[in-house]
Amino acid sequence: MANITLPVAKISDWPSFHAVSADTFGFPDFYGHNNNAWIDCLSYLADDDGMSSIVLADSEVLFLNLPGFDAFQHRYPDIAAGLVECVDAVNDRYVAGGDIPRLVLIPQ
Repeated sequence: MANITLPVAKISDWPSFHAVSADTFGFPDFYGHNNNAWIDCLSYLADDDGMSSIVLADSEVLFLNLPGFDAFQHRYPDIAAGLVECVDAVNDRYVAGGDIPRLVLIPQ
């Protein structure tokens, strides 16, 4: 079981969402800073191919802790909804490939 904290208090718009995500997940320098690139990078957590500094073992899930998520969701509902949609898209990719969902959101 892997855990990581996405500090949503540092996010105020889409550019900051992608900057914080890049730092938190250790995305590569060529990360595109858009939702499609976010989904792409997190779709390879089990491959150890440099798309993230996080590498998951077989059947391991990444618990994504979101401290202050209720307040964040109230202030930035479009970004909060976008995060949930991106996580769903990543998990859909894993399932479509015969794997288990790999990301679990933990609002705190």
